[in-house]
Amino acid sequence: MSKEIEDHRVLNPSENEPFSSVLDKHVSRRGVVQGGLGLAAMTMLGGFGLAGCRLDDDDDDNDRPEKRPLTLAFESIAGSLTDAVVVPPGYTAQVVVPWGTAILAGAGSFSDDLDITPDFQAASVGMQHDGMHNFALSDNSASRHLLLAMNNEYIDQGALWFPQGGATNSSDGARPADEVRTEINAHGVTIVELEKAQDGKWSHVEGSPYNKRYTSATPMKLSGPVAGSEYVRTKYSPDGTLTRGTNNNCANGYTPWGTYLTCEENWPAVFVKDEGRTIDDDRLGISAGRGRYGWETAAGDASEVDDEFARFNANPTGASGTEDYRNEPRTFGYIVEIDPYTNERAVKRTALGRFRHEGCWPGKLVAGQPVVFYSGHDSRNEYIYKFVSKEVWDPAYLNQPGKSLDRLAIGDRFMDEGTLYAARFDADGSGEWLPLTPDAVAPDGRTLAAALGLAADDLAGVIIHTADAADLMGATPMDRPEWGTVDPETGDVYMTCTNNSDRTEEGTAAEINNGNAIEDLGAGYASAPVNAANPRPDNGAGQVIRWREGSDATVFNWEVFVFGAAAADPDNLSGLTELNQFASPDGLWYDDRGDGNGILWIQTDNGYGPVTDYTNDQLLAVVPGNVEKSDGDAAVIGSANQVQLRRFAVGPNGCEVTGICATPDKTALFINIQHPGNWPSSDDATVETSGTVRPRASTVVIQREDGGEIGV
Repeated sequence: MSKEIEDHRVLNPSENEPFSSVLDKHVSRRGVVQGGLGLAAMTMLGGFGLAGCRLDDDDDDNDRPEKRPLTLAFESIAGSLTDAVVVPPGYTAQVVVPWGTAILAGAGSFSDDLDITPDFQAASVGMQHDGMHNFALSDNSASRHLLLAMNNEYIDQGALWFPQGGATNSSDGARPADEVRTEINAHGVTIVELEKAQDGKWSHVEGSPYNKRYTSATPMKLSGPVAGSEYVRTKYSPDGTLTRGTNNNCANGYTPWGTYLTCEENWPAVFVKDEGRTIDDDRLGISAGRGRYGWETAAGDASEVDDEFARFNANPTGASGTEDYRNEPRTFGYIVEIDPYTNERAVKRTALGRFRHEGCWPGKLVAGQPVVFYSGHDSRNEYIYKFVSKEVWDPAYLNQPGKSLDRLAIGDRFMDEGTLYAARFDADGSGEWLPLTPDAVAPDGRTLAAALGLAADDLAGVIIHTADAADLMGATPMDRPEWGTVDPETGDVYMTCTNNSDRTEEGTAAEINNGNAIEDLGAGYASAPVNAANPRPDNGAGQVIRWREGSDATVFNWEVFVFGAAAADPDNLSGLTELNQFASPDGLWYDDRGDGNGILWIQTDNGYGPVTDYTNDQLLAVVPGNVEKSDGDAAVIGSANQVQLRRFAVGPNGCEVTGICATPDKTALFINIQHPGNWPSSDDATVETSGTVRPRASTVVIQREDGGEIGV
C-alpha cells in the first residue's frame, strides 16, 4: 500500500506470537536447527528439506528443468534524489498513460490547469497507478500490442484539485457532490490498449473498444460463500448479490485463464459507522465520525442518484439491512476478477477471504491438482493467506473450439469453492497452513464456528470474519505482508514484509491499545514482540521471505531471502552496501526467463531515514538461482553474495515505485511511479523537472537502446 494512506493503527487483538519473535528465534538458533532437529523436521515435511536449511536441499532435482546460466548484465546504479527516473546506461525510460490520459473517445485533453469533472475522470486514466498486468491481443504481436490492466489505488486531493489549491471541505463540513463523484471516479481500475511503434515508442489507443474504467461506483457481482447471505443484503441489493465499486486497489494478480485480479486493500476508511458496530467493523478499521474523504457528507444533495453517497454511511437507520447500508462495508474487502477482453460485470470472489488484500498471486499450476492463490493482509501484525480450489486444474478448460472463452465462468469453477488457510510460521523454519472453515478446531478446542458465535455450517460468517478467524486459529502476525510472487518452475513463493515500527524486543510485554483488555472489541496491540519470521524490533527496513510447500500442502518450509537495511546499520543482516541498500520492500515480481531461471524484481516504498537520506524509492534485481544461503547466515543474501542484488532504477522525488510486468519477449519492462512530488515534465521519464508541474502518477516503460532483453 502507499504510505500516503496507511492506517497506522494495529487492529489485531490476538495474543498470537508475532513473526518478529519467531524470526528472532529462527535466526539465533540456525546452528541448532541444522544439527539435532534436522531429522525430525525432515520427517514432518515429508522429506522436503531440513527445517531452517536452504530450500533447495530436496530430492526433486531430477524433476526440474536444467537451469541455463543467467547473469545480470548491468552494474548497480547509484542512488538518486532528483525529480527524474534514473536507469542504467544503455537504457531508456518513457512515460505512458499518466493520470488523466483520455482513453474513451471524446474525453478531451489533460492540462496542468484543467478543472477535473466527474465525466472527464470517468473517461480517462485513474489516479495513483499501482499493481498492473499485461494481456496479449494476439499471439504473434503480444510484445508490441497488448492490454494493460492497472489499479488506481487512491487520490491525491492536492493534485486532483490543483487549480483551486485543494478539495472543498476536505476535513470538515459537507463535500460538493461533483467533487465527490470525481474522486470516486479517480479510484478503481484502468484497462487500456497499448501499442509499440517501429521507432520503439509506446502509445495508447484512444477510443479502443477494450478501453474501460472500473470505479468506486461501478456495479459488480458478488459470488462465492458470502453472496446472497444476510451479511451483504443492502437497500441497493436486497438479495445480497450485487454491490457498487471497488476501492483502494493496491497490488494485483492474474489467473491462468486470462483474467485480471484487483485487490481491495485500504477500503475500510471510506466508510463511516458510529452505531451498531460489529466485531469485523472494529477488526478491519471501519471509520467512526467521518470517512477518509468525507464522501458520505454529500448525501442528500439534490443531484444524488440511488444513494450514491449515502451508501458510505453504514449506520443502521431502518428495521433491517435491506433498508439501509449497514452491510455495505461487508461487500468490500475481496479479490475482484475482471475479464479485460469483455465488458462483462466484474466479480468479487468472496471465497478468497475478506480483509485488506494487498494482492493475489497464483501458485505453481499443475494439471490434476487444485489451483492455489496467495494473498497478504497489509497491516501491522496481520496474516498471510492461501486459497486452494476444490476443483483440480485441467488445461482443457482453455480449449473451447468454435466459441470464445468464457473466462469468468472458469473463475466460477476455481474461485468460488475451496479452502482458505492462514499461515503459522515456526522458529525451526517450518510452517503450517491453518484451515479457516466452520469445523476447523481452534487451539482452545472449540470449532471455529463456535468460537466466532456462528452456526455450525456458516462458512459465509467465517469469511466475513476472516481476520478474527485467523486470530483464533493461531496464525502468525506478520510485519505488514505486501506483494508476493511465485517461481512457476519450483513453486517457491516470495513475499515482502515491508516494515513494522510497532514491535518490541523479545521478552518485552506487548502494549495494548488504550489499556483495554485483550478480548475487548477494538483493543489490539499498540506494539507486539518480535518472532522468528519478523526478528527485528522497531523494524523500519523490512525483509523478503521465501517458502516452499511439500507433498502435504498444509505444511511448508521458510527462510528469509533478504533483509532490508542501510549499509551502515549495525543489524545489516544481508551485508548490503551503498549500491544496493534498501528499505520497506513492497512490490515484487518473479520474472520467469525459462529453463528454470528468472529474475526477482524488488520495489520499495521507503520511509526509513538512513536510506531515504541517500536515495529515492527504487527497483532492484537479483537472480535467485545465483544465490544460496551460507551456513550461519541469517538470510539467503548475505555478505558473501549480496553483490548479486543490484539497483536497477530509481524514481523521482516523493514517489513510490510500484507495479511491474513485462512483455513476453522481455524487451519492455513496465513499472509505475506513484505520487511523485514534481514530475513528469516530459515523455522522457529521465528528464529532470525544472520549475513546478502538476504531479501525475504514470506508467514508465524501460527498454534497452539495442532492443535486447531487460536486465541480461
